[in-house]
Amino acid sequence: MEEVQLGEEEIDKATEVAPALISVHPFEKSVVVALGSELRVFDLEGDCSISLSDDSGGPGHSDSIRAICFDASGRLFASAGDDKLVKIWTTDSWCCIRTVCADKRVSAVAISHDGSFVVFADKFGVVWVVSLDRDGESQALCAKKPMPILGHYCSIITTLKFSPDGRFVASADRDFKIRVTIFPREPLKGAHEIQSFCLGHTDFVSCLAFVCPSDYPLGFLLSGSGDSTVRLWDFNSGCLLATCEALESNETDKGNHPAVTDISSSADGALIVVSIQSFHGVMLLTCNFSAKSLSVAKVVSMKGSYVPTSLCVSSLAKHLWTVMGASNQPSSGTTQLARVRVCSISRQDRSPHGHDLFVLEDNDTTGGEKLLSKLQGSSDVTEIESMLASTTSALNTAIHNLLTKKQYSSEKREFRKKNRNDRKQKQEPFAFR
Repeated sequence: MEEVQLGEEEIDKATEVAPALISVHPFEKSVVVALGSELRVFDLEGDCSISLSDDSGGPGHSDSIRAICFDASGRLFASAGDDKLVKIWTTDSWCCIRTVCADKRVSAVAISHDGSFVVFADKFGVVWVVSLDRDGESQALCAKKPMPILGHYCSIITTLKFSPDGRFVASADRDFKIRVTIFPREPLKGAHEIQSFCLGHTDFVSCLAFVCPSDYPLGFLLSGSGDSTVRLWDFNSGCLLATCEALESNETDKGNHPAVTDISSSADGALIVVSIQSFHGVMLLTCNFSAKSLSVAKVVSMKGSYVPTSLCVSSLAKHLWTVMGASNQPSSGTTQLARVRVCSISRQDRSPHGHDLFVLEDNDTTGGEKLLSKLQGSSDVTEIESMLASTTSALNTAIHNLLTKKQYSSEKREFRKKNRNDRKQKQEPFAFR
């Protein structure tokens, strides 16, 4: 019997799972949860849910959102994902002002420090840039089309981050690499100057965070990986400064190598929090920048089946916002459900790690039931908890399928290459007969 072989495009999309994401305004004015193709926004200042509008003239999200972010000022917000769309929103009215159509699925997105450019990465490892500068009619017309700025040579890019001073953009990929690129003054012409490569991880790099302590104005870079480590880098030189083994403190996965799934920190690096695959809670790390050391300071457990899929600390560092959820999970109604947990952050002068985390009860969370009902899809914790157990298993499988590089035999590689070439030839019009 002839073997039936499927390409990436032929995978059943109905069974594909995307993790819920959370992002908080730099000054905690609003918080956003992305679940499937839906963006859920709650106004923390006005204590009310937000309805989105769209003046971009483009389509709305129709597939799983894979990346979301605010810009440094909080004036802009970007969302992107499997529908090959990048949507840019203004947060004063929560109206979409630009929809960018990509050629491939989008895996990461970031907004430049000054809010003038949005960069995004597709699943083939190409990073694109689009200008938001409306000055000059000809420039505006040119800027509507995204331009390639750099590439990771056919490796899925997992995350993009701008340095706090806006001079660098860091990109990480499935093939263990971190690239730090100098962000040019004219990015539409390409970014050709590489500052460094940060090499040392032995599995996919899942997350990045820049930190800039007051005593070290050049700053540092933190990275999390599928190899169960968080690493501290001098990104100017690419030198590895410290490695923290998250596995040592994760007794629930003894003998396995759970991935570090997300990392968030205060701007000065005094607070560093990570989430771990299958771990019911978060880990608080401490970093001694002068001694170049990084270690686990505290494990914060969260009751029930709660395993955060995304976390975020605002610039104010008052709260840690976390979410657990996944698209295409069974629920009793038409609304996809997620679970949001919030931790209060307190500065402890006598504590060796400077900060402490306390998990808030739902009633003590800013916005209370109104916020949870909007962001979670329901305020019924019992209903949500019953859904969470299956979510962890589905997400673990999705992480493995997406980020673990597949190994093919030489015969299958040739078969896939031939199929891609055949499809490409069908799409290209004939120049002559």
